[in-house]
Amino acid sequence: MVDTGLEAYRFSISWSRLIPNGRGPVNPKGLQYYNNLINELISHGIQPHVTLYHFDLPQTLEDEYQGWLSRKIVKDFTDYANVCFKEFGDRVLHWTTVNEPNVLVLGGYDLGFFPPGRCSSSAFGLNCSRGNSSTEPYLAAHNILLAHASVARLYKNKYLVFSEPIESCKSKLPK
Repeated sequence: MVDTGLEAYRFSISWSRLIPNGRGPVNPKGLQYYNNLINELISHGIQPHVTLYHFDLPQTLEDEYQGWLSRKIVKDFTDYANVCFKEFGDRVLHWTTVNEPNVLVLGGYDLGFFPPGRCSSSAFGLNCSRGNSSTEPYLAAHNILLAHASVARLYKNKYLVFSEPIESCKSKLPK
């Protein structure tokens, strides 16, 4: 990346890797992995751009309350984001909450070809074993928007500081 002159790198943090059960204790190995990645990027002058959710919902939350179909996801996603902001926010200046929410909703809750694979029988030949393509995409989209708003509010109220150039972030790296 350095040899090609890359100035920024976008990657996603795996919620399941960082907090395996979706809530509760943080996995120290997951935390170390992302700290190492972020520190290495910054040490080479590459600014990290982090996506919090990229189709990687902890299975526990899907099993417990059907993930994005439940409003309970808003609190759990906000708590997960809070961990990320607290642990990495001193070095990460650019955050995206949910990667391509429209694709997540259509693929996961309408057509069923992305996780969690929910849909109704369709003219496209898809026949999921569970789901309702008439209502679930709207429920999931609504909860994704609520979760995004909650995380944006958290960031604005608790973590927003003026952006720092990458050089000042280097001074925060462990020696």
